[in-house]
Amino acid sequence: MKGLDNNAHSVFLLYYHLILVVKYRKKVLDDPVSNRAKEIFESIAPNYHITLEEWNHDSDHVHIMFRAHPRSELSKFINAYKSASSRLIKKEYPQIRQKLWKETFWSQSFCLLSAGGAPIEVIRRYIETQGEKKHERRIPVSDLSE
Repeated sequence: MKGLDNNAHSVFLLYYHLILVVKYRKKVLDDPVSNRAKEIFESIAPNYHITLEEWNHDSDHVHIMFRAHPRSELSKFINAYKSASSRLIKKEYPQIRQKLWKETFWSQSFCLLSAGGAPIEVIRRYIETQGEKKHERRIPVSDLSE
């Protein structure tokens, strides 16, 4: 199927929306800092079979959409990214260190949402109709891309 990722034994399409917040919601993210955080993400991501799709920021948080493989260890990747980006950003932008109360750049918590593909209700209807003999109740595969 078009647009799917694959490996030797499977095909998949796994999109995620990640939101990372600066510790204490400090407003330290401007375009240069966000761009550097994005570069760090793109350098670490391949090690975890992750591909960046979209990146945007506000002054105190970033929104990231990425694709991953089933074997990607998402929590390990997020922790590795937060650790590396925190260390490098504070080193390269010393003015940020002064605005944080402690050494931590990112909040300990994060929001990770699955995203992409067909709407949940379309998938639910598709699964519910599998095995039924009535042709008119089946949902064509082409409807799954809507």
